[in-house]
Amino acid sequence: MVCGGFFCTKNSLSALNILYVIVSLLLIGVAAWGKWFGLVSSISVVAGVIGVGVFLLLVAFVGLCGARKHHQVLLFFYMIILFLVFVVQFSVSCACLSLNKDQQDHLLEIGWNKSEATQMDVEKTLDCCGFSHVDYNGTCAASCFQQQRPQSCNSCSTVIQAYAGEVLRFVGGIGLFFSFTEILGVWLTHRYRNMKDPCSNAGAFL
Repeated sequence: MVCGGFFCTKNSLSALNILYVIVSLLLIGVAAWGKWFGLVSSISVVAGVIGVGVFLLLVAFVGLCGARKHHQVLLFFYMIILFLVFVVQFSVSCACLSLNKDQQDHLLEIGWNKSEATQMDVEKTLDCCGFSHVDYNGTCAASCFQQQRPQSCNSCSTVIQAYAGEVLRFVGGIGLFFSFTEILGVWLTHRYRNMKDPCSNAGAFL
């Protein structure tokens, strides 16, 4: 029974970290793909997504090594880091699910004003111009503006607001799902650290 519990916990923890490795590689790959094909021109956005992917990859690598070797120090730091990530991700997910329309508009406008590259990406992708109104005397990356028919262009806030609530609910739901896998990882790690390896010396507590 002890042997089964030990290896069941070990394999569960390893499988969880393999899942994190896959997710991290997907994040890095999607960000690089978006930049390569010109879907995202903002370096800060690409760097942020790749940074999150690399961080998750490193955490998963620490957890995987700690699980395979039953290494107490690696498992301890993995457990602490994973718990901190859980707290941050759970808080952000709850915030995404609880934002009202005015708060969404305020945050969208702040994000819009931070980067001209992001503005161009949004205008090009959503075929809209400006945030709250269309400036017919300015410039815009949208195809409706480039084809000499700016009157047919909508403001980007109108287009974004139609999907912002659904996107935030989706992101919040995904974040909550992964936050619960993280607290599961913390529990498995704590349990695994306090188990004896049945294949080792019976007098050694690893």
